Amino acid sequence: MAERQHRMGGAVVAGVFVCLGGLGTSGCSGADGTADARTSDPVGTLHRAAGNLVEAGSSKARTSMEMATGGTRVTIRGEGVYDYRRQVGRLQVRLPQDPAGNAEHRPITELLAPGALFMKNRGAGVPADKWVRVETAALSDGNLVTGGATDPFAAAELLRGTRTATYLGRTELAGTEVRHYRGVADLTLAARGAGQGARDALAAAAKGFATAEVPFDVYLDDAGRIRKVRHRFSFVNGRQKGTVAVASTTLLYDFGAPVDVSLPKASDIYAGKIAEG
Repeated sequence: MAERQHRMGGAVVAGVFVCLGGLGTSGCSGADGTADARTSDPVGTLHRAAGNLVEAGSSKARTSMEMATGGTRVTIRGEGVYDYRRQVGRLQVRLPQDPAGNAEHRPITELLAPGALFMKNRGAGVPADKWVRVETAALSDGNLVTGGATDPFAAAELLRGTRTATYLGRTELAGTEVRHYRGVADLTLAARGAGQGARDALAAAAKGFATAEVPFDVYLDDAGRIRKVRHRFSFVNGRQKGTVAVASTTLLYDFGAPVDVSLPKASDIYAGKIAEG
């Protein structure tokens, strides 16, 4: 297949566009005044968050990715569903408007699967009825950024690399009581603890980002499921010789929602060269 491997930096927009173990926060307690593992051991709690999503089965998702470089800031938004047991999902990704406020791009449909990203309406040179397939492990960011939306399960698996975390207390998010945690995850550690589907992609990101350390804020409900997670990535823009700051936010809701995702057949995948946007 002659599909173009996506580059970091400009191609991101062009293509689709704190205490170790239980030492810190040991005195925190829940709303009823009793401490439990969720507050006394934030690192362990976050290591288990991905498993809790698998138990939940599925959910709807909203994503937002903000990129800033050279004084320019763009935001890419997505919405869809995800099956955590099959590790497949579908997102409708909307690229930024042009400076005049007019829609510049058609929404891109993305199918997420272990080791692969499929995109329709990818852009110039690709027939409207064809999909573009990208191997996520071949991307220098493991598709945490390139697709314009972080794979929801990869976002959860990244928390397996949590080295330090602090419990900041309870709050409310979209009418749901949640616990707020802030910490730093290590991509290399996350890759070691992740399932086979995300392991190679996270390992690629550990090598491709400017740093393997990823600061985050995450909100868990009483079942330990992620309701919101915000990661802050940093990578080197090869074209502009500068560092790009990326904030990726994933919202998960409506757990148990039906997910009907069928991956494209080989005959539906575009095998030609992709024109650069």
